[in-house]
Amino acid sequence: MLESSKRGLYARTQCMLLVCMLITACTKSATPVSEVTEVRIPRGAGGVGFLPLLVMEKYALVEQQAKEAGIPNLRVRWVDLGGPAVMNDSLLAGAVDFIAAGPPAFIVLWDRTQDSAKVMGVAALSSLPMYLNTRSDHLKTLDDITEKDKIAVTAVKVSIPSIIMQIYARGKYGADQVFRFDKYTVPMTHPDGVIALLSASGGVTAHFTSPPFHQREKKDPHIRTIMTSDEVMGGSTTFTMLSTTTAFREKSPKVYAAVLKALDEAIDVILGDKEDAAEILLASTAESGFSRDEILALMNDPSVRFTTTPENVMKYADFMHSVGSINKRPASWKDLFFPEVHDAPGS
Repeated sequence: MLESSKRGLYARTQCMLLVCMLITACTKSATPVSEVTEVRIPRGAGGVGFLPLLVMEKYALVEQQAKEAGIPNLRVRWVDLGGPAVMNDSLLAGAVDFIAAGPPAFIVLWDRTQDSAKVMGVAALSSLPMYLNTRSDHLKTLDDITEKDKIAVTAVKVSIPSIIMQIYARGKYGADQVFRFDKYTVPMTHPDGVIALLSASGGVTAHFTSPPFHQREKKDPHIRTIMTSDEVMGGSTTFTMLSTTTAFREKSPKVYAAVLKALDEAIDVILGDKEDAAEILLASTAESGFSRDEILALMNDPSVRFTTTPENVMKYADFMHSVGSINKRPASWKDLFFPEVHDAPGS
């Protein structure tokens, strides 16, 4: 009898332990995702294309959106980094949570991380044209370039201007002439390119640049525009965009949503008060020497647009795949971006 009672007690104990284990497992599975308490975002390379990020920072828009989502103490750390390569490395190393760059740099990162971090686009930041300006009388079009000419670009072969000229070369001269104009390009920052073109120094006879540097060059009556990126791309084209890893979005969906909503709000702020936006941009580039009137004129330029809708990004991807810059070709622009912007009229 005693032995039977012991066996019964043991069985009941084991059953209770099993029930406790099941309850614990169910509790763990029901536990909400643990959101990050700090989000790190680079300010970008500077200039008008990154203005939405500057507005997000100044007015603490991410923090406000996070608070509304039930995260009252989110810390947003704004980081100063170098060019696209440095930002890409920082994202993959986990040193930052988002990065902002041009579509070509993003597309390369998307292609290389499909089997690892799976970097995807969050949304566009801005759309604006780039301008090929010259002071040389013999340059009526890009086709008139000679061995004596040099075109200043931010990076040889991989920058937006270089890829635009490659797309043009393929369309005009065929696939075997894609890199026809690369040999005429020299790397320079936009400010240095402005100085070189206006002073006719260093053999620079043309500069493929963006606002507001384009507007500065056009003040000189000797400067003419012979090509724009919008002409080659067939319409308005994304200039800067935001991206992150799939893991971050899955781990911190509320913070991810807060960043995207803050971006939408920043664009509304820019469109609602361009004078204030101009002041923010001017404060970020005070050393550039641009006046308030110059920046305000830029903000009112109809070709400079702030939008989260990706524009002509697939045209970059198609081209980059065709020349071997990326291995995988996305079926549509939606393959490059997270679902939150899929309802937009992107391209």
